[in-house]
Amino acid sequence: MQTEKHPIHDVVKNSLHLSTISYLIKWLIISSIVGILAGSASALFLATLYWATETRISNPYFLYLLPVAGVIVSYAYTKFGANSGKGNNLILEQIQGGKEHIPLRMAPLVLFGTIMTHLFGGSAGREGTAVQMASSMAESVGKVFKLDKMDRKIILISGISAGFGSVFGTPLAGTVFGLEVIALGIVKYQALYPAFVASFVGDYVTTAWGIGHSHYELGFIPEASLLLVVKVVFAAVLFGLAGMLFSQMTYWSKTLFAKYFANPMLRSFVGGLIVLTIVLLLGTTDYIGLGLPLIYDSFEAEVSPFAFFLKTLLTSITLGAGFQGGEVTPLFVVGATLGNTISGFLGVPAPFLAALGFIAVFAAATNTPIACFIMGIELFGADAAIYMFMATMVSYFFSGHTGIYSSQKIGVSKSRLFSHHEEQTLLSAKKQTQEKEETPWKKSLSS
Repeated sequence: MQTEKHPIHDVVKNSLHLSTISYLIKWLIISSIVGILAGSASALFLATLYWATETRISNPYFLYLLPVAGVIVSYAYTKFGANSGKGNNLILEQIQGGKEHIPLRMAPLVLFGTIMTHLFGGSAGREGTAVQMASSMAESVGKVFKLDKMDRKIILISGISAGFGSVFGTPLAGTVFGLEVIALGIVKYQALYPAFVASFVGDYVTTAWGIGHSHYELGFIPEASLLLVVKVVFAAVLFGLAGMLFSQMTYWSKTLFAKYFANPMLRSFVGGLIVLTIVLLLGTTDYIGLGLPLIYDSFEAEVSPFAFFLKTLLTSITLGAGFQGGEVTPLFVVGATLGNTISGFLGVPAPFLAALGFIAVFAAATNTPIACFIMGIELFGADAAIYMFMATMVSYFFSGHTGIYSSQKIGVSKSRLFSHHEEQTLLSAKKQTQEKEETPWKKSLSS
């Protein structure tokens, strides 16, 4: 009796172990390529960002050119950007099943736009730039390998992880961030291995290029007690509200600029003038750029009690006016300075509370509590892990259905009272809530 023969691909398909090995090898190759590209791009970006920051500090008059820089950035996006202007939201939409193309031109455009923003004194971060560069390159890699619809989602998630992990030097947090940021309460574990490989390789390549990352000292950790737990939870509530305020102010800023200045170039010019005016009135440049000195001060000295709000204000105006850059580093600044400010009132060491605020405000504004918890361990060590987990968890719930990524989906509502928001984006949920709040007023006016 002749044994039936199967093609090799059928044998692999019908064998769990062989298909697993095939999957591991396939994504080891693809994700490594994404990681190499993302790590190299992050290295170039961080080196150029350092140059831009030092050049601006050495030439204070550059700040007066911020409105003109805004016009140039907006013109570049209007002329060459296509749908690149949607930024991180474009990437999230494609992972959620969108049918748009993520153009490779997004990488040089966002690099140029972010460097211009920092060179001339805008207040912005770096995460958005790294993620957009990595994801646009990941899209191109996916086309080379002719990936199908499901694999395209995986490689885009890997791009997010590679960009995040390489720009902050946190490969584990980068891995989980790429999985967690797509939708609240839902993690796509099928992308876990590819995301880890891409993030790990990306971080390794960035370091291999000679780029270092910022480090902070957590300092003394108070002795465990019920009172300390209460204080941490109270602080976490404030961190959650601060994250919500940051998200709301950025949304309001974008909405108002778009409403009153239809022309993107005029929008950026006016926004640059407003930022310039505020900086001149304050008499300090502490709140522009990345704001890293404010983070260092939060761990080593005292900061202004208004620092967290001023950084929120200037960042929301900068991004709302159409300048390029991320939100995450400003969120670090907001959290660290707020933690420093309330440490005296709570009787808790400032570095300890600054570290919790650093990750908790970020968790609140991005709806990624697990990634932020892991980032805390990677940056500060595991000695305060229990308090880091408490801080990110509580702040996540108290930020509500808000966030800096308007296209982020609500997979599982944070509360059963708002389960009707599920399967909506943060933006559509916000609009639905606003309509419900306006309806009673409209009824009363019509009657």
